[in-house]
Amino acid sequence: MSEIKVYTTATCPWCTKVKSYLSDKGLEYQEIDVGRDSESVEEMIALTGQRNVPVTVIDGEVIVGFDREALDQQLS
Repeated sequence: MSEIKVYTTATCPWCTKVKSYLSDKGLEYQEIDVGRDSESVEEMIALTGQRNVPVTVIDGEVIVGFDREALDQQLS
């Protein structure tokens, strides 16, 4: 099973889409709310070079935004 992390904020509609998409597939993931934890913000910026959410990390591969095709490719 893949290790999945999702960097989110509470008000991000695309974050909700990523979380719903993963849940609908029956996948477990670790949600990291960067709006509540400044260390997580820095970790996310180190991965992506930006502050945009959602950021999904699947087995070390980074996907920025809700990109269904990229998610499916990493999960296959």
